[in-house]
Amino acid sequence: MTSRRRFLQASSIAAGLPLVGVSVLHAAEAGSGEILHPTTAPSLPAKDPWRGLRVGMASYSFRKLPLDATIAAIKRVDLHYVSIKDAHLPMNSTPEQRKAVAQQFKDAGITPVSCGVITIKNEEASVRLAFEYARDIGATVIVCHPEPEALSIADKFVKEFDIKLALHNHGPEAKYFKSPYDSWKAVQDHDERIGLCMDVGHTARAGVDPVEAIGKCKSRLYDMHMKDVWSSGVKNASQAEVEVGRGTLDVKGMFQALLEIKYACHVGFEHEKNAENPLPGVAESVGYCKGIVSCIPPA
Repeated sequence: MTSRRRFLQASSIAAGLPLVGVSVLHAAEAGSGEILHPTTAPSLPAKDPWRGLRVGMASYSFRKLPLDATIAAIKRVDLHYVSIKDAHLPMNSTPEQRKAVAQQFKDAGITPVSCGVITIKNEEASVRLAFEYARDIGATVIVCHPEPEALSIADKFVKEFDIKLALHNHGPEAKYFKSPYDSWKAVQDHDERIGLCMDVGHTARAGVDPVEAIGKCKSRLYDMHMKDVWSSGVKNASQAEVEVGRGTLDVKGMFQALLEIKYACHVGFEHEKNAENPLPGVAESVGYCKGIVSCIPPA
């Protein structure tokens, strides 16, 4: 019984979900006859399972869910950072609306750290809109897919707003940035605040090792989209993704690389599979990664 209790505790903690049923088990072991409410969990010591990494959620994962349900889902898996997608806050919103949505996340213990992916055209108005949007929600990074020529305009705005721009690579089907190395090459002649958001699934599908790319691009790596794919040879992104841990990516290697470089920016789970009901897959992915991080030896 003791072993079973420990197993239930460990499994529930790893999944980031409430310890449903554990309190009932405690009562039965004690022989008190008292049955506690099944959502009552024993108090646990405060501990950072991510070892200093700022692990959160790309709200795109819940693009088919309303804002309130999205916030509740992120809380359910015990994540405290978010990259806001326009599905939950339209780009044409007012500054007041943006601040109100950001406050809803904050009130739930979730800090908006970035936004996107935002498509940016080679027009000053398009670039300015992205920076004003990020400023109003308190984000420090804009995850984007810009027209390459727009980077020259962005040079001016990263200085004006002191907000970073992170080019998101979209895999082999992308027009501009297939792998992180395409993004890396594009930003070299621009302000150092213009860098990368590495999507590890798209990176693998583009034929690049995400672990190696983390090390090579570390100086301008400003956001991460964490996911898994069942095969790096699949060209269609929507057909490639699986829950983290079920696929072929070196998950331990990626987290170990992030810990080694003391990565200080956002690592956002982006679960594109099963948009109608993403929470089970998100919970599985988060729980698996918590377990993986706990197994990485200290530096």
